[in-house]
Amino acid sequence: MNVGFFGGSFNPPHVSHVLAVSYVLATQPFDRVLVVPCFDHPLGKELAPFTHRKAMCERAFEHLRHVEVSAIEQEMGETSRTLYTLRALTAAHPDWSLRLIIGADILNETERWFGWPEIVRMAPPLVLGRLGHARTDAPPSVIPQVSSTEVRGRLARGLSVDDVVPRRVIEYTREHHLYGAP
Repeated sequence: MNVGFFGGSFNPPHVSHVLAVSYVLATQPFDRVLVVPCFDHPLGKELAPFTHRKAMCERAFEHLRHVEVSAIEQEMGETSRTLYTLRALTAAHPDWSLRLIIGADILNETERWFGWPEIVRMAPPLVLGRLGHARTDAPPSVIPQVSSTEVRGRLARGLSVDDVVPRRVIEYTREHHLYGAP
């Protein structure tokens, strides 16, 4: 089974995340895409509680068939490391052929990733173009320039995020008073 691994903080998930997964499902031979919110960020980023980020991912991706939001990193119960998660998935699903889905911007950060060479061996990266991060080894930009940092900032200032966050995620942030959402 061909499985795309799409990990991240998803703090909160936004339309670029959804568009990236839609794009790979439409253009790549994946049987499924596994969306994996990190449990405890390895670089110590402050995150909304895992249960909220997972619930927002479920709402953001609910309309896409062949997408599963996974709690594997919570189940592992340790600081999130992509390498450890890939090892756990490979052990649990030896029939899976994994590919790591990343934006071109991530390629500039790989020296900070624990075990990057082994990650590449276990789940060869599928690099998506991203506005503002031109690369010759990535397709043309398919991901709009949106970041969770920008979304949190707009929410904290009381500004609309209707153009960059799925409706169901906005509803969730309001219902649970996340990120200063009104």
